[in-house]
Amino acid sequence: MSLSLPLRAQQLLAATPPMGWNSWDSYGLTVTADEFKANVDWLHAHLQLHGWQYVVVDEGWYLDHPGAEGAAQGFNVSPDGRYLPAAGRFPSAQPGDGLKMLADYAHSLGLKFGIHIIRGIPRQAVDRNLPIADSTFHAADAANTADKCEWNGDNYGLKDNEAAQAYYDSIAKLYASWGVDFLKVDCISKPYHAAEIHRMAAALKKTGRPIVLSLSPGPTPLSEADDVRQYAQMWRISNDVWDVWSKADEKPGDFPQSLSAQAGLLADWAPHIERGHWPDADMLPIGYLGPRPGWGEARASRFTPDETRTLLTLWSIARSPLVLGANLTKIDPSLEALLTDDEAIAVDQHSTGNHPVVATKERAVWLAELPGGRKALAAVNLSASPVELAYSWKDLGLAEKSWRLRDLWEKKEIGAQKSFHVELGPHASVLYSLK
Repeated sequence: MSLSLPLRAQQLLAATPPMGWNSWDSYGLTVTADEFKANVDWLHAHLQLHGWQYVVVDEGWYLDHPGAEGAAQGFNVSPDGRYLPAAGRFPSAQPGDGLKMLADYAHSLGLKFGIHIIRGIPRQAVDRNLPIADSTFHAADAANTADKCEWNGDNYGLKDNEAAQAYYDSIAKLYASWGVDFLKVDCISKPYHAAEIHRMAAALKKTGRPIVLSLSPGPTPLSEADDVRQYAQMWRISNDVWDVWSKADEKPGDFPQSLSAQAGLLADWAPHIERGHWPDADMLPIGYLGPRPGWGEARASRFTPDETRTLLTLWSIARSPLVLGANLTKIDPSLEALLTDDEAIAVDQHSTGNHPVVATKERAVWLAELPGGRKALAAVNLSASPVELAYSWKDLGLAEKSWRLRDLWEKKEIGAQKSFHVELGPHASVLYSLK
């Protein structure tokens, strides 16, 4: 039986696109409590005042030996079939506290704490047919053993029945007791597992704790836009984005997703941007990605300075969540300046009516409304050659008058302009306010 009651009207979470940090891009499966707290400390000291507030432990927190094969990874599963953190990596103040100590630490700094899970139920719980907490069901009642994530075989998917709801209720209750504020559920958007999404949203609602639901990876099908924005606060529009500008013959759903290809997907999803429900262009693979990144070798991001600014420009004008993947303890001053630019952040957090007015393979121009009667305008050169963009204001759907421009990244007043004209280098961008 599939749940049909939309949850978005019951409680508005994530009224603005979530901003924060996730451990995956720099630590993959392997982050420890000490590494996590070091990044939390840096975010608290440098970014929190600018709106960055979520700190998320990504995949594998229940593995004793991440990177090993199969059972050798050392899965920690409770007697009622729920994953527990690996004690060697995440020591608890009290037995059974799970990740509460980390959540308490984040909360003590005024931050919000999140974790990652793979949809479904641990295979170990099904093999042992463990009981499901607070129910009369057992794991085998809930598990669909024919359904496995194509890139992670640790779990079985769930049947569409009351036992499945009981299992999701049990883990949601556990995570709420730890103090979780953000839950990233993976292997659920592509293919689109509507029943599991509905059941997870219902389970989180039952806890009484406001927990943001993030769905991953993508591409989430555009055909499911009406459904997904009723049940989740954010959902991935692509496969994982890494520090790759472009790929030859890239196809939808390719891994990794390139930055240049993301521009088209953001345009496709623009009509579905809605307060409290955000198309998610994925984490920001910028800065230093290491020491143990989720893909590839430890490295400084391969994005050039122009490409880094273009990424932030696109994500901001499209109101994507802003989730850093960098090792924050190694952020350099030039990147920190971008991440603390309150005028650019305000475009992501407070603009409305965001939409592309030019969207080709070589260029993108977006407009949005800003508070105080101002407009936001972003222009991006997606090509490998310099371009000159020239449009009348009417071409861009604006009133034909002199608009006063301010360059938000450069903090520079450009003055009154009777038309729009800009020269952009390869992969470069601008972000303006107009009045």
